[in-house]
Amino acid sequence: MTKMVRIALAQLSPHLRETEANIDTVRRVVAEHPEADLIAFPELFLSGYTVTDVDELAVRLDDPELESLADVARKHSTALIVGAAERVSDGVANSAICVDERGNLVAVYRKVQLYGGDESDAFVAGDELLVAELCGVKVGLLICFDVEFPEVARALARAGAELLVTISANMEPFGNDHAVFASARALENGLPHAYVNQVGPGEKGLIFTGGSTIVSPDGEVYAQADPTGEPVLDARLSLPVKSSVREDYLSQLRSSTPQVRNVASGTRPEART
Repeated sequence: MTKMVRIALAQLSPHLRETEANIDTVRRVVAEHPEADLIAFPELFLSGYTVTDVDELAVRLDDPELESLADVARKHSTALIVGAAERVSDGVANSAICVDERGNLVAVYRKVQLYGGDESDAFVAGDELLVAELCGVKVGLLICFDVEFPEVARALARAGAELLVTISANMEPFGNDHAVFASARALENGLPHAYVNQVGPGEKGLIFTGGSTIVSPDGEVYAQADPTGEPVLDARLSLPVKSSVREDYLSQLRSSTPQVRNVASGTRPEART
């Protein structure tokens, strides 16, 4: 059974360390796009991207800030994916908060692949990948650096994801990296991929590279943002959708992975009988 779903990506520059102002931005964007079934906001959007004193910015799942997101989703019947620093038992996680169109907090994905020493010092890594049902679609969730690892998206695809969504705060000089990875993850898994990135200046001289995009399983660009503006992209997708020209890579995968054999210089290949 196919589902028509309108996906929107909010490529914005959040107010650094101003959670209430960023929640107001979520309210405005959702109200201005009533046709959207699902709207995704960038990594750590509630606080703006920072690795400094993140414990001061972290929210708990029962905090009023998240109830505000639930109210927005419920009022407009729009599912939300919003990046936030989340207070967990052993520290602070870099999380994607998932609220469905009825205002229910249905899932929280905690970033597994933290980037470099600064993120690893500021956040605790998640320990599981997640496929969450939002507006009737099985969404495989990634956060920024996760998208650089083919294994992450492949695991989500094999777990039944119909759509990959990456929320990001990617910065110079890595903009082209994520342009390549956004398309590659779609192509190699035969799934559409919605990638939303922060844009503009950040703390300590960071420049976020935008480039948000929605890509088809064939690498066709449904929607594309430039590296500097603050658009809200949208595309209407019929899901599930598969490539019309490529093999279904998932169905072609062998059930077991062949072993790797290291061959030393000067040896002869073994005869195969």
